Amino acid sequence: MTSPHPTMLLLFLMSWPPLSTSPATDAASTSLPSTRPRITFITGFALDDYDDDYDEDDLASRRPPEVHATTRTHFLQRALCQFNPCLENQVPCAELAASTRCLCPGISGPDTPPHAPRVHALVPIREGSNRGQVEVQWCSPSSVVTQYRVLVEGQGGQVMDFGSAFRRSPVGFLEAGTRVCVEAVNKAGHSEPSQFSCQRYDPPSSDHEVLVAVIGGGIALLLLILAAIFWRCWKSQKAKRDSAEGLGNPSYSKEGSL
Repeated sequence: MTSPHPTMLLLFLMSWPPLSTSPATDAASTSLPSTRPRITFITGFALDDYDDDYDEDDLASRRPPEVHATTRTHFLQRALCQFNPCLENQVPCAELAASTRCLCPGISGPDTPPHAPRVHALVPIREGSNRGQVEVQWCSPSSVVTQYRVLVEGQGGQVMDFGSAFRRSPVGFLEAGTRVCVEAVNKAGHSEPSQFSCQRYDPPSSDHEVLVAVIGGGIALLLLILAAIFWRCWKSQKAKRDSAEGLGNPSYSKEGSL
């Protein structure tokens, strides 16, 4: 019997699994690490790391203070104050909040210069003794205000003062492009001009009235044309009916009956 070739024997031994490998060794290589993972707790103030054996008393001391449900519910039940900053002769929002316990937007105090008011509109007056003049309308800022000042460009620095309850006033006859500004004043100073506290007068265009007149005239002309068409159609239908009645009666004649 021929002995196996040395090369074949060597390949056979190399392919055989090593004798030192055992199931216990394989199980040990796939087992989880013996160290326990760290648990991270997030509190209301910082990010802290704790081991499994943390102290419950220490964790409780780190929690943020709780807000009582009764206090939170009482705050949510308070309604907003019925205050419109663009209307005249209203009770100040601070007084409403003090008397009715309503919620008022944040208002700067009397020791701080007020914020700038907002110019709502510049509109021409069409009725009354001031007809033809321009009226400025503004809204109060979220500040304590004792009076308002209206400054009109091109009037030689003339300033018009109004009480804190005012929200509108005539400012005279203005040309297109005239700039009008409103300032709020209290004992700490006055507001600074802003893009909202100043506005240039832009009179209503007369083209609008012309356009309305043209549209009205066009509608009237169209109605007249439609009426003429209907009248001609009615006359034509009437003539056809009269002609049909004459042909059906042999005794009918335009000169009279036979």
